[in-house]
Amino acid sequence: MPDGGRCNSGRRPVRNIRSMICRLWRGWTTRDNADAYERIVRGQVIPGIEARSIPGFRSIVLLRRERDQDVEFMTLMWFDSLDSVKAFMGEDYEVAHVPAEAQAVLADFDRRSAHYQVLDRRDQPG
Repeated sequence: MPDGGRCNSGRRPVRNIRSMICRLWRGWTTRDNADAYERIVRGQVIPGIEARSIPGFRSIVLLRRERDQDVEFMTLMWFDSLDSVKAFMGEDYEVAHVPAEAQAVLADFDRRSAHYQVLDRRDQPG
């Protein structure tokens, strides 16, 4: 098969992507604490992670979702490999990275992060 044995029913050519790991974490706040949590993460937590210049750390996304009973936050972090995640967190790399200031305004949070192998990524034209 010309595409290396892979099924390609879409119009765009199948591309090999660089192996990546996506780290997913979620936390929940009350409505009253949501803005404070966002300030802590954007003003302290993310800049602290960036300042570490972790080899293989590519990006972080902070998401916010208003719900009836609370506010949910999610972070997605992109790494080159599990070794890069371990450079961030150590051998027990699934443990959540939630500094005390952030924990103080969270109602609940994932104690462990989930890690996903990125299988396909297709950037769309502007």
